[in-house]
Amino acid sequence: MPNAPDTVPFIEDQLHGLDVRSSRMFGEACLYCDEKVVGFICDDTLFIKPSDAEPGLFDLTVPGKPYPGAKDYRSVPGDLLENSEWLRKAIQATADALPASAPKKPRKARGQ
Repeated sequence: MPNAPDTVPFIEDQLHGLDVRSSRMFGEACLYCDEKVVGFICDDTLFIKPSDAEPGLFDLTVPGKPYPGAKDYRSVPGDLLENSEWLRKAIQATADALPASAPKKPRKARGQ
């Protein structure tokens, strides 16, 4: 089920001050921080990508799959989404722990 119209903007507002953006995917959203994929927003739930970030930071999250066939991510309960200080710290720590994205290869023009 797609996200409610106010879910993604609410999460982005909670992350104010970080270099974050989202992109729509099949009615859901992919969340980026520092141009790294740090999670997904699916069915009005934030799923943070697992990483080597400080484990204790995620004690109140629960394992969950953002979409069928996905590996387990850290599902953020609704009351924890309200804690913008924790959320900013968790998202930035995740981005910091993930490797830099590989540069995109240029696309070939059609007919070549």
